[in-house]
Amino acid sequence: MKPSLPVVTGMLLAALVVSNSSTARGQNLKQIADPDFDAKVAHPAFTKTHPRLLFDEAHHNRHTTKGRFKPFADLMANDGYEVTPNKKTFTKDSLRGFDVLVIANAAAQKEPSTKPAFTEAECDAVRAWVRGGGALLLIADHAPHGSAAKNLANRFGVDMRDGYTKDPEHCFRRNNVPFDWQLVFTRDNKLLIDHAITASRR
Repeated sequence: MKPSLPVVTGMLLAALVVSNSSTARGQNLKQIADPDFDAKVAHPAFTKTHPRLLFDEAHHNRHTTKGRFKPFADLMANDGYEVTPNKKTFTKDSLRGFDVLVIANAAAQKEPSTKPAFTEAECDAVRAWVRGGGALLLIADHAPHGSAAKNLANRFGVDMRDGYTKDPEHCFRRNNVPFDWQLVFTRDNKLLIDHAITASRR
């Protein structure tokens, strides 16, 4: 299955449902799922057929369908996708029958590590699955997740690195205090451009 506009726009919306929470002193920001996010879809893209979405939870992923990416999973399910958490190593058999594979912040182990999260055999299996029509959404945030996903990303010509991007001009601010590693993407600051994806379905 080729990535369609409903697939891409639905996944893009997921970026809106992970928020930041802080302690009483406004420090130690951490990512949590927004418990109040309304994941209802007024006009689901899929009502007769239901693409099968496999969400990886087998590689020490920091985001899961019951954790930080629950709003995402709910949104995709309400849009007509059949969402299945993945608990297995990637193989031809484990990927068979799925249309979309989502991998969010995989890691080699629970503690920070620069080692690959995937074996070379898994990378080969995913590449073959994509070549056969599967749609892959591979998400890697700041270090060390770039290194963890590097060998899989390389299969698709993408070079991932470890590091952080800071931008004091386009960052989130609280009480006029800049958090320069948290970038804000809007049409006004030109970081969010006009595109079929950002325009949504309608």
